Amino acid sequence: MKHIRILVALITFSLFALPFANAQEVGIQLYSLRNQFKTDVEGTLKLIHDWGITKVEGGDTYGLPLDEFLGLLKKYELQVVSVGASFEELANDPEAVVEKAKKYGATYVMCAWIPHNGDDFTIDDTKKAVEVFNTAGEILDRENMILTYHMHGYEFRPYESGTLFDYMSENAEDFYFEMDVYWVQHGGADPLSLLNTYTDQFVLMHLKDMEKGLNGDNTGHGDVETNVVLGSGQIAMAEIVAKAKELGIEYMFIEDESSRVVEQVPQSLAFLKSLNDQ
Repeated sequence: MKHIRILVALITFSLFALPFANAQEVGIQLYSLRNQFKTDVEGTLKLIHDWGITKVEGGDTYGLPLDEFLGLLKKYELQVVSVGASFEELANDPEAVVEKAKKYGATYVMCAWIPHNGDDFTIDDTKKAVEVFNTAGEILDRENMILTYHMHGYEFRPYESGTLFDYMSENAEDFYFEMDVYWVQHGGADPLSLLNTYTDQFVLMHLKDMEKGLNGDNTGHGDVETNVVLGSGQIAMAEIVAKAKELGIEYMFIEDESSRVVEQVPQSLAFLKSLNDQ
């Protein structure tokens, strides 16, 4: 049933959101430019437009009234296709999350963090998250919206014969996953292997490369300055992007959290374009 629901949602979106629908499109996660937004919201949106990007993942207005921010998005031809929601929002008021997504015209809602005690992410935390995500995901599904969970690496801790992520995936009835390739690898897993194993679980992706020589961990924390230009780090980016396209993952968002984001994003876009030109 879950796979039928996502198909219906995507078809509905393509019918009512044209001409915006464009499978396997590269966008950007607005958090990448969080520091730039602090001083110049409109200029930052213009910069994204000038890069040739039209799809974004966001949910914050960076201090502007919502109507004014939406007006700037329209001015610079940017569409928010995915909005963020906290775990607490999904647990306590999923209907409000639906209304937030509607205001942006978004089809996807993503949650990027599961609260837990320090670095001690347990099976109890995992089970609680699955329950919250399934409940909220069912509510979003009624509005033809898709809930995704963005893993951060701590989900790859061992559990029984696999990992906590395996448990999450096996029990995901009304939600899917957004793969951040950096955090998957940082947490000790192989992004390409996961895409080959869970071929229908990943519906969105964050493209973020990791500097060579870095040894990750499963704490979910790391140095943002280890985010490097796509294709220049240790992650098998070309193969991952090719697999994502093969699987029909609709949006791949560049997320560059480093202080060099303005310089690096154009280089990352050039790398992705070179893959298409091959």
